[in-house]
Amino acid sequence: MIDGPYFVLTVLGVLGTGLTAGVFCGFSAFVMKGLGSLPPAQGVAAMNAINRAAVSPAFLIVFLGSAVVCAVLAVVTFVLWPDDGTVGLLTGSALYLIGGFGVTVVANVPRKETLLRMDPGSPEAAVYWRTCVSEWTLWNHVRTVASAGAAVCYALALG
Repeated sequence: MIDGPYFVLTVLGVLGTGLTAGVFCGFSAFVMKGLGSLPPAQGVAAMNAINRAAVSPAFLIVFLGSAVVCAVLAVVTFVLWPDDGTVGLLTGSALYLIGGFGVTVVANVPRKETLLRMDPGSPEAAVYWRTCVSEWTLWNHVRTVASAGAAVCYALALG
């Protein structure tokens, strides 16, 4: 059984990756659908406002803090190689670091930054918006599943 500081780190991993999965799920389930139903200029303006607001201490602590916890758990697991939970801890770390954090960096953030550089009322923004909504949402589904999977793996490792 996992115990001591290692237990606390794993619980933090469950909480952080689970909270992040919930945020991503909300976007996949209804936020992007709502934004996608707006006229392009309004959708772009609303998405840009959300993207600016998302870079807040509260979200960054959970999102980036979870990445740090996952990386620490992976390193500690490799070093200690515990009898219990090794597969769950390593799988959870990989899921979040690659599927949650990594996908954000390589797929969602570049789309967000492209959109932020556009004038919401421009013809270019209108054309890009339709592609952005579908591609951003697809990658957000990946982030949701990976983050939720990480939380489940960590929870199972505790048992």
